[in-house]
Amino acid sequence: MEKRKAVQDAEVASKKIEKGLLIVHTGPGKGKSTAAFGLLLRMVGYERKTAVVQFIKGAWDTGERRVLEKFGDLVQWHTMGEGFTWETQDKERDIAACVAAWDKAKALMADPELALIVLDELNIALRYEYLSLSDVVTELSNRRSDLHVVVTGRNAKSELIEAADLVTEMTKIKHHFADGVKAQEGIEF
Repeated sequence: MEKRKAVQDAEVASKKIEKGLLIVHTGPGKGKSTAAFGLLLRMVGYERKTAVVQFIKGAWDTGERRVLEKFGDLVQWHTMGEGFTWETQDKERDIAACVAAWDKAKALMADPELALIVLDELNIALRYEYLSLSDVVTELSNRRSDLHVVVTGRNAKSELIEAADLVTEMTKIKHHFADGVKAQEGIEF
């Protein structure tokens, strides 16, 4: 273990770069948004200001929103989506909601007080081409150098994955929904 510790300490000591990260949580498994909110909570623990922009999810009453909004000015929460197109049945309205959410995200990225922004379900907006992929990747790549951004949602585009500093794919091994168990308060929302 002494040799292992020496190797590990040398590896850690060799890392010198500090910068804002572009983090992508994607994949078919559960936990993408939950992991992003965990990072946000960690940042709040250091009394750093954060924000959430939800692109697709409607104005659901969720446990994470309830608790995170209690942190006052350390967490800004913007639910801008109205649900999926199969719920709204109005693609143009969904596109307009995503454009408004992206405009909000760009304004937040310009705020020098924010340390971390979660762009929840942005990958879904990109998958359905509600936003220009090249414009989004360019804006995210050209953000302030100290700003951390977490993008969530299934089916992350390869261009976004390439631009990201950290990509985690949540893999579904087994999910209770397949066995008829409904979404439950405190677990799914």
